[in-house]
Amino acid sequence: MSARRKARKRALDILFEADLRSVDALTLLSERPVSEISEAAYVRTLVEGVVLHVEKIDDLIHTYAEGWDLDRMPAVDRNVLRLALYEILWEGDLDDQIAISEAVELAQELSTKDSAQYVNGILARVSSLKSILTF
Repeated sequence: MSARRKARKRALDILFEADLRSVDALTLLSERPVSEISEAAYVRTLVEGVVLHVEKIDDLIHTYAEGWDLDRMPAVDRNVLRLALYEILWEGDLDDQIAISEAVELAQELSTKDSAQYVNGILARVSSLKSILTF
């Protein structure tokens, strides 16, 4: 498993736990040190990026998650989407398809049988529209 993939998984773990416990993700990040230096910096980048942009990210999820309230969405899916949308919209050195593929794999591994297709649909839609989105 690549360092970035491990970092995404670790960042997702932190975001998911913070969401479920209603605690600050940055505080949780400082309490859960990452052992491998190669992934620690990217874990921090991802968690800090999601926290910084969570309002806009959640607005996008709300807009493009047809038929789903953000609160009714499985917490894993919600946080997979947050993580991937941060990467797609604010991590300029990463190809959108990599972020989408990684998110779909996380959803397949950690969520419901329908989650991967749903996550893929939302992310592909936002990716296709990102050039006209304003922040």
